[in-house]
Amino acid sequence: MMEVQPILATLRHHKLIAALLALLVALTCGIVCNVAFMIQRQAALVRLPSGVAENELVTIESVSLGHDRNAVVQHKADLAALRALPEVRNAAVVAGLPLSGSGWSMGVPTGPESESPVDASAYYGSPGELATLGLKLVAGRDFRADEYVPLDRSHGVAGLDRVPAAIITRALAERLWPGQNPLGKAIYPGKGAARIVGVVDRLLRPNADSGSDNYLSMLLPMLPNDRDVTYVLRTAPQDRARVLKQASAALSRLDDDRVLMNKQTFSQMRAAYFQSNHRMIGLLLASALGLLFVAALGITGLANFWVQQRTRSIGIRRALGATRGNILNYFQTENFLIVTVGVVLGVLLAIGLNLLLMSHYQLPRLPLWYLPVGAIALWVLGQLAVLAPALRASHVPPVVATRSV
Repeated sequence: MMEVQPILATLRHHKLIAALLALLVALTCGIVCNVAFMIQRQAALVRLPSGVAENELVTIESVSLGHDRNAVVQHKADLAALRALPEVRNAAVVAGLPLSGSGWSMGVPTGPESESPVDASAYYGSPGELATLGLKLVAGRDFRADEYVPLDRSHGVAGLDRVPAAIITRALAERLWPGQNPLGKAIYPGKGAARIVGVVDRLLRPNADSGSDNYLSMLLPMLPNDRDVTYVLRTAPQDRARVLKQASAALSRLDDDRVLMNKQTFSQMRAAYFQSNHRMIGLLLASALGLLFVAALGITGLANFWVQQRTRSIGIRRALGATRGNILNYFQTENFLIVTVGVVLGVLLAIGLNLLLMSHYQLPRLPLWYLPVGAIALWVLGQLAVLAPALRASHVPPVVATRSV
């Protein structure tokens, strides 16, 4: 076992250089731990499952330029034409989709006088919406035809007063009635009660974030009655591009007085939504790797400098019987001590930076297991960075001790 006392005595003669290296390690540890945490959060966000059959869906936004067509009649004709396409398994007109970036959110009280209602996203569409989207029904049933709000009534905010039923996600059910069966219970999206008739496994909100409320969603039996709507078609993954072309052509033939926009697969929509998150991950990863590279360069540079400065003393130690292994162990132990001091300071810095980020950017508390992982990573980095200079030092021959005497 290498004696630490001689190493400490040597370091006391190089306090400034050792302190600068320890400070570099501390900054690297503190920043990299927090950056790694932010990368993990961003990566978890972009991997969030939407709850829909992502690889089987294509979407087309239809923007009508005419004003003399009944929207609901137009939707029925459009859906009939889309469902008639040979490779289309199902189709629906919807108001809102997961990761679309825009949607309808509202408080969901469980009573007429309920306070502090849970905020949830509301989706609605034509019959067959669940089957088209591929939502997994874990309890209850789909909407019946007679549960849809009549077409001669308002489908806006006033229509919420007439909604008789609702399908909610498992997450929303647990938030509203923890540990209870939600079927048959009532929510109040408007003035009237809507009974829970079904529960789906998950349905991501239109705007996903790093919080814990991403799956607080519900479906309401309201038919979209706007002229500007989104058509969703379900098909085999390999047929998506072909179905998009066929569907666009079919919709244009039915009504050329409209503009078809955002003709895309759901996978493309997901990629576009998380584009900024992917860029953020890239920037954070580059900054973390850059810091680690600078730390490794600092350790290697200092070790090379000390090998040059101590060449004669290394030769003397070799002449007195020190083996190559002794010399190698000396430099590795010296590096370990400096890095350890830096790691201890870096752990404190990581906690301080996390508290700062929590207060200014609403970042959650840094999990404690990041700290030992970061410490181990820097210890390993330090040993690898010092290895080449230490090996060079171990090959200094004893005859060097007799030079320049």
